[in-house]
Amino acid sequence: MGGVGPERLSLNTATVREQWGLAQCIDGCARHGIGGIAPWRDKLHEMGVAAAAKAIREAGLTVSGLCRGGWFTATGTLGQEVIDDNRRAVDEAAEIGAACLVMVVGGLPDGSRDLSRAHALVEEGLARTLDHAREVGMPVAIEPLHPMYAADRACVNTMRQALDICDRLGEGIGVACDVYHVWWDPDLYDQIRRAGRERLLAFHVCDWLVPTRDLLTDRGMMGDGVIDIPRIRAAVESEGFGGLNEVEIFSALNWWRRDPDEVLATMVERGRISC
Repeated sequence: MGGVGPERLSLNTATVREQWGLAQCIDGCARHGIGGIAPWRDKLHEMGVAAAAKAIREAGLTVSGLCRGGWFTATGTLGQEVIDDNRRAVDEAAEIGAACLVMVVGGLPDGSRDLSRAHALVEEGLARTLDHAREVGMPVAIEPLHPMYAADRACVNTMRQALDICDRLGEGIGVACDVYHVWWDPDLYDQIRRAGRERLLAFHVCDWLVPTRDLLTDRGMMGDGVIDIPRIRAAVESEGFGGLNEVEIFSALNWWRRDPDEVLATMVERGRISC
């Protein structure tokens, strides 16, 4: 299976977060022929939502997703502040024309060992967010994170877990399939088929380095690690996923230290041969 051209890529702004603001990311995508962008909310707020929406439209970019909503679990109760912030995230995603709002749901509550309680808070928070998301027509995408993040970032760790929640909550919710988090799962391909076109809302790519020197900020550029990205992409596309391949690389030791135009040029090159 061949790779993808730059028009089929999307730049998740985390990939150059240490070098560029959102306006620079938008300009960089246009210069390199990259078809889409996925802002993080901190970068979006720095630029201003209305200004960012205008610049993205004028650059002709597709917004593959907004990162991120979620974080339902930290205090052990689902306060109105968290719900209000997620509803704001829904509105921001709608204003910039995002394909979905990506949810990193949160890990164990502070000081807790009660994983069941965390799961319950996540499901309640998603349900209450969906009440508003359905009103504005914004799909919500649960992103399962690798199990090493279960305690502090996301207690939803597999596609199966995420889709079980989707089954219970109904319309308007699906999954963001990030190869970094799910490549190891022996159930992955069955769950991609289970998700189907309607619930495969986003597809994120990078690579798993061996060794990995930092659990959060040592992801690899596509082709530098052990993930069979083309096989996973073929699986999601066989189910009808037609969205962009969103490149999201946390790399404090490498790519965040490089010239950002070099990073984008490498993205484009690797997209052709390693995606």
